[in-house]
Amino acid sequence: MSLASEIQEQPRVLAGLLERAPDIGRIAASIAGRDVEHVVIAARGTSDHAAIYAQYLFGIRLGLPVGLTTPSVLSLYGAEPRFGRALVIGISQSGASPDIVGVVAAARRQGAPTLAITNEPGSALAAAAEHVLDLGAGPELAVAATKTYTAELFGLAILAAAIRRHGDSLAEDPELALVPGAVEAALATAPEVAAIAGELASRDACVVVGRGYEYATAREWALKLKELAHVHADPYSAADFRHGPIALVDAGFPVLAIAPSGHATADVEALLLRLRDELHAGIVALSDRDDVLAAARWGIRLPTVPEHLMPIASIVPAQLYAMHATLTRGHDPDHPRTIAKVTLTT
Repeated sequence: MSLASEIQEQPRVLAGLLERAPDIGRIAASIAGRDVEHVVIAARGTSDHAAIYAQYLFGIRLGLPVGLTTPSVLSLYGAEPRFGRALVIGISQSGASPDIVGVVAAARRQGAPTLAITNEPGSALAAAAEHVLDLGAGPELAVAATKTYTAELFGLAILAAAIRRHGDSLAEDPELALVPGAVEAALATAPEVAAIAGELASRDACVVVGRGYEYATAREWALKLKELAHVHADPYSAADFRHGPIALVDAGFPVLAIAPSGHATADVEALLLRLRDELHAGIVALSDRDDVLAAARWGIRLPTVPEHLMPIASIVPAQLYAMHATLTRGHDPDHPRTIAKVTLTT
């Protein structure tokens, strides 16, 4: 089964990226010298969730506002935005989607620094960009992206760390060095994740909530449940969920939550307590905190890593959950219906 094996490959892929940190540092040094004032990212699908992670990562760690571009402004309407002093990043596993390529090519024509983050260094996206961050994940045969997603997140984290250091060496960075082992630890949750997914597999709908850095995780977990298990999974920021969507919840309704240690923990935990005590939701919580796990009916313990790196580990139990829910529901996780590995949007 390619999906299962590719989920297991993630620690190796991330360790390989860390070994290539000096290459990413050289990209960062070039970017740091270009008087960048903001970041614009073009992405679709799973890579769009990596872009949401970058909004928090670059905004918090670098003080750079990040906007997600609207590729159809250029590809459908022929209008070319003025990128000004932006770093323009295209994120795409395949590097093949014409609308993402078009955004990066337009930015480069305008003289903006451009970066392609891709698993295909020979792709059209890589050719369009000034710099290329090769994920080096190896062939990803499963339709659902797993190892390329965590590689995108880690590539962005290494890049941000290098920009903070103006391109200095990251070989001994103690925080980044924790990540491959944390993902290995997250993989060890597989037996309990499989049991929980089996209990809830008959449910055709759920909501997924997170906040801050983990909003990207909520979005990605929901996508995996949709494309693999054919579950109607709606992702929300824990803050936005209170503004109307909470009306979806009744007794036993599945709420999947990501709430590790960090600035957003207290807010997400307060929401979970209300969902449990007032609405009697069926809560699954991913966390490294005992109090959050105690607030849930089903708890899955995450390893402890710095908050800005946690989404690289927290998505792993979510990937396992989606895979096991898919199998229990009688679907093939390696061949989801109606979707293909590469989607060429224009």
